[in-house]
Amino acid sequence: MKLVIHMLATLTLIGIISGALLSEVSNWAEPKIIANRKAETERAIFVVQQDAKSYKKIDSTDFELFEVFDANNNSLGYALPYEGNGFQGKIRIIVGLNKNINNLLGLEVLEQLETPGLGAKVAETAFTKQFKNLLLTPEIVAVKGVTPSNPNEIEAITGATISSKAIVRIINDGIKRLKAIQKSGEQN
Repeated sequence: MKLVIHMLATLTLIGIISGALLSEVSNWAEPKIIANRKAETERAIFVVQQDAKSYKKIDSTDFELFEVFDANNNSLGYALPYEGNGFQGKIRIIVGLNKNINNLLGLEVLEQLETPGLGAKVAETAFTKQFKNLLLTPEIVAVKGVTPSNPNEIEAITGATISSKAIVRIINDGIKRLKAIQKSGEQN
């Protein structure tokens, strides 16, 4: 009995020490993770809005949104970081949109946990370049096994249809929310 109590006390002490160490490491790493995520988003703004020279964060929304400007401080449109569920986990993207929110200028995948070699191909240029100058009305559609025939279609990755459609769904959801905010702002 004395051995069991000794083992339980030892394991409890190890558990408490391990938990405390993990908590401290998390507290130490979190600001660095946030700073790196912010830097990556800022870099990606200029990838999806290639003519942009500056940007301003729009704080009046409940999601991340940036207005981008040219060298003369004229508005070019928006950079919209957005995330949603993929096949394996969260996918975080950023899209560039024109001022009227009817044309997608570019797409960059910021974070993804999709299957290496299959779903992870959503972050490759061969897939993301399909979104350049894509029409947003009607909604973007992913087609499987055929070449896109409409200006709002992209070709899904063979073997990673779920991940491809997840990217499309994330974009459509983000644009729907942005258009709803823009519409309510025009009515006020």
